[in-house]
Amino acid sequence: MAVVDLRTLLGIAIKGERSIRGFSQEELAERAGLHRTYISDVERGARNPSIESIEKLARALELSISALFERAGNRSAAKRGEDILLVEDSIDDIELTTRAFAKAGITNSLHCVRDGEEALDYIFAAGPYMHRCYAPLPQVILLDLNLPKKSGVEVLKRLKTDRLTREIPVIVLTGSRRDRDIRECRRLGAANYLVKPVDFENFSRITRYLSLGWKLVNAEPSHMRT
Repeated sequence: MAVVDLRTLLGIAIKGERSIRGFSQEELAERAGLHRTYISDVERGARNPSIESIEKLARALELSISALFERAGNRSAAKRGEDILLVEDSIDDIELTTRAFAKAGITNSLHCVRDGEEALDYIFAAGPYMHRCYAPLPQVILLDLNLPKKSGVEVLKRLKTDRLTREIPVIVLTGSRRDRDIRECRRLGAANYLVKPVDFENFSRITRYLSLGWKLVNAEPSHMRT
């Protein structure tokens, strides 16, 4: 996985600390004596803040500069998390996928969200998931295409255009083999796709394709044990 630059990580740390304190961008800008657009650019990783600006932001957040950089370093370390995010709105498909995981001997933590907006909030520590600002990013995302609120394609586009998340393997879950949908997802950067319902055979094929090996499979499937 590619290394994310400090500018991006610092922006995420600033946004996370602002959210924890309940500050809007306007309020942080006023406290730091900076323009709101400048704050927005820094949080998005679109601007390299000067040392002077970092000092102002740290003071406005009631942190030392070293503590602010430590928050950014913690976010970098959190990228090495190995949890799996399932984005799926069908309870039946969630149950089938969970069973496939168990049969494959996959013991990593699995978190499920039910729509596209919730998926982005979870990944980018926004809305009800602000508390995740220093939590690990998913190592693998299983993404249904037909989601409420935001479609799987919209979620995939966002993930693959953000420097923090574009290297996370995304496996698209689709109810059909429509070539147009599959081609579009591959063009956007999906690692591969699975036709639902997910079962042990096709899921195990995908884990080998991604070369995840020991990172995902911590125990042999029961039918392989002697």
